[in-house]
Amino acid sequence: MILLLLQIAVVAVLVLYLGKWLGGNRRRNSQSWSSLLARLRPDWSAHEVSEHFLWKEEINATPEDAWRRMEGPKGLWVMYQNARVMLEMADYAAKNCEGVDRLLLASLRSDAMQIRVCVLMALAQYACTQASEGVRINAFRAASMYTAMAARMTQLLQDHAALIVPDFVAAM
Repeated sequence: MILLLLQIAVVAVLVLYLGKWLGGNRRRNSQSWSSLLARLRPDWSAHEVSEHFLWKEEINATPEDAWRRMEGPKGLWVMYQNARVMLEMADYAAKNCEGVDRLLLASLRSDAMQIRVCVLMALAQYACTQASEGVRINAFRAASMYTAMAARMTQLLQDHAALIVPDFVAAM
């Protein structure tokens, strides 16, 4: 009896996971540039740590300044979510745009994953030790990668979807 219930529970969990996975794939396949831009969170802007972050891969702040300007975990969480959206934008460009630089797409994907890992590490450290030096360093690394990714995403959009660059700049 217990074995039967366990089997039913495992099958139910697998069916739910498969349904969620298929729904996510369907949602990603039906996206447009506009829907992706609408998902970018403007709660915090990397403009706080670099004035020209959409055109240059640089930060004009120290780790302490960056932490203060990003409003701590709030800015980290926004970077985490926006990195996922920019990853989906890179995937959309790969599927729907001719002649996309594959190296640029690979670097965008790599940046997005590194940003997400770095942000999660910083948030975990913050939960344990508040704003220690290690948290600020990880936040600074995440912000550096985020500004670099935003600059490369701007380059991709200029090359393949120039009409939405102003909307991207406004959303970032």
